[in-house]
Amino acid sequence: MSVRAVRPPGPDDLDRAWRVVSAELAPTPLVPSPGLAPGAALKLETFQPTGSFKVRGAFAALAALPDGVAAVTASAGNHGLGMGHAAARSGADVTVVVSTRASRAKVDKLGGHPVRLVRHGTTYEEAEAHALSLPGHYVSPYNDPVVIAGQGTLGRELDAQVDGPLTVVVPVGGGGFLAGLTLWARERGDVRLVGVESAVSRGVSASVPAGRVVEVGVGESLADALTGNLEPGCVTPQVIGRHAGLTSVTDDQIRTAMRWLFREHGLVAEGAGAAGVAAVLAGKTEVTGRLVVILSGRNITADTFAAALQET
Repeated sequence: MSVRAVRPPGPDDLDRAWRVVSAELAPTPLVPSPGLAPGAALKLETFQPTGSFKVRGAFAALAALPDGVAAVTASAGNHGLGMGHAAARSGADVTVVVSTRASRAKVDKLGGHPVRLVRHGTTYEEAEAHALSLPGHYVSPYNDPVVIAGQGTLGRELDAQVDGPLTVVVPVGGGGFLAGLTLWARERGDVRLVGVESAVSRGVSASVPAGRVVEVGVGESLADALTGNLEPGCVTPQVIGRHAGLTSVTDDQIRTAMRWLFREHGLVAEGAGAAGVAAVLAGKTEVTGRLVVILSGRNITADTFAAALQET
């Protein structure tokens, strides 16, 4: 795969994204969770209309698309759902490429959106490479300055919801969400960010200290949205830099978190969505000030969720 020239996002990108996203999406709830930690709260991106935070970046990206230009993207599922929802609002022409092994729950939902759905390859990387070969403006789920800024709008909502200092815990796959929140945290000044990867896919934590994208081994995980290598030349490690701590969780720790969320709050979270809670429950985060943990998504089949709830 050739290296694309992608510029890192800046404060102006976050301002533009906030104007778009705040006009399209209601703020998601911030609910107390004292059982997790004293003063802790959960930011429920599971309440987004597509069930995931990815709709933020999708709205920002399609709003920035020139008139008459088609968009093409690759997705593990949630970004595609966000692009489909935004396309339904804007009328944009959108093609979404997913692998043949993408989450059934997410792909089934994609069928209800006005997008051209393409199945290609058995991994996210293969789907991404195919998407990059198609005509149209490529909108990466993570390696795009406008998408990154769109994800960072969650921080602007937190400005109105909770006082600092804060420790914000966020799941990490390609790093777009964490990079977007880094833009926000820099302007706020009293926020500590902790990114949580799947233990079987640690591309961002390998790439940040190296100062370049490092290819890593990738295994299968219940947190399917967190697995896969980064696009060559990806800007997210550069944006994140030393502004966030990084840790990882196992599938067993994720299952424990999913059970805890359902038992304590009656909440459904997919594997990636529960990764932040998994890290806190496993004692893998240091907290400064108030703790906010982001539940990033809920899109999971009933069978997979039921199996995760079973004690082993």
